[in-house]
Amino acid sequence: MDISSILLPSAVRFISAVASKKRLFQDLGDIAQSIYGLDSTATVDALQERESLGPTGVGHGVALPHARLHGLQQVRGVFLRLEKPLDFDAVDRQPVDLIFALFAPKDSGVEHLKALALVSRTLRDAGTCAKLRANSDPAALHAVLTARSTQVA
Repeated sequence: MDISSILLPSAVRFISAVASKKRLFQDLGDIAQSIYGLDSTATVDALQERESLGPTGVGHGVALPHARLHGLQQVRGVFLRLEKPLDFDAVDRQPVDLIFALFAPKDSGVEHLKALALVSRTLRDAGTCAKLRANSDPAALHAVLTARSTQVA
């Protein structure tokens, strides 16, 4: 598994600002609906349900919201870079500007965990994050995310 198998170029966006976490989840749901055909309301509900278990802001300006959904055949992702960081209740209490949302089939087990590990490892790399923050073009952001050779077997 690699990021290019999870993240389509059209699912990468640069957004100048988002007013709240709730609005961010709505944007993620809308993008997941337009790109992957997922039900926007179900996606938002699943993201909020997962977030209620504990914040998915992992620190250093990165958030990894994720959810399991019916009607999905494989793990899919949406990546957003925010120009204006958003308060996300992250573990380090810092606002986030790099958001990689993962959507997995409801009954996926290890594939969901492998995808989370892959994305987490990629966004833990300070050099990768610096390159992402230096770009606003979605194609360049996708290229940075998929350039790494990090893979999970």
